[in-house]
Amino acid sequence: MQREEKQLEASLDALLSQVADLKNSLGSFIYKLENEYDRLTWPSVLDSFALLSGQLNTLNKVLKHEKTPLFRNQVIIPLVLSPDRDEDLMRQTEGRVPVFSHEVVPDHLRTKPDPEVEEQEKQLTTDAARIGADVAQKQIQSLNKMCSNLLEKISKEERESESGGLRPNKQTFNPADTNALVAAVAFGKGLSNWRPSGSSGPGQPGQPGAGTILAGASGLQQVQMAQAGQTGKMPSGIKTNIKSASMHPYQR
Repeated sequence: MQREEKQLEASLDALLSQVADLKNSLGSFIYKLENEYDRLTWPSVLDSFALLSGQLNTLNKVLKHEKTPLFRNQVIIPLVLSPDRDEDLMRQTEGRVPVFSHEVVPDHLRTKPDPEVEEQEKQLTTDAARIGADVAQKQIQSLNKMCSNLLEKISKEERESESGGLRPNKQTFNPADTNALVAAVAFGKGLSNWRPSGSSGPGQPGQPGAGTILAGASGLQQVQMAQAGQTGKMPSGIKTNIKSASMHPYQR
């Protein structure tokens, strides 16, 4: 009996030591996240996760060790319940549990989950037992394939983003041409005052006058008459003009 008690005490001491190390590492990591987030780098975050993972693995090894007794077979019975403040309990729990009363005992000494959680766990266990080994293996392979494809896409996006950041953007326009176009549209810079040759009317300069228009019209009529003399027939355009003039005589 004494041997079992000593083994239990040694196991509890080892377990408390591992839990204390894990608690300190977790508290340090939370402090960094809350107070040093502006100077925190991704490699340091990975280091903190690696440390926590290693401590959890060590804790599991301690629990699964052959010399560690089954703690689930041990029964904890509260000897004294008091609503008064207990300084020794405050020191051991680091101020988290000030009193050990009827109100807090069911929560701190609970050895089983809530009935709702326990029922859900049983349902999940039953559903998992119904799946055959072949079906489960296929589902595992399908999940692994999906995860592999997702990781490959993420890696590809990271490589493309890194290569895009290193490669300078190719310029698709000429700044000099753009500035010249803007200056020409906004201020007329570089545009010449070109005017067509020929006589201009009394109105606005640079525009053909009425004499030029009439001269062009008479020339066109002479060409049409010459064509009529060659063929012996009057062009249809002249016939239409003559007919229109006879129907609408000129009025002074």
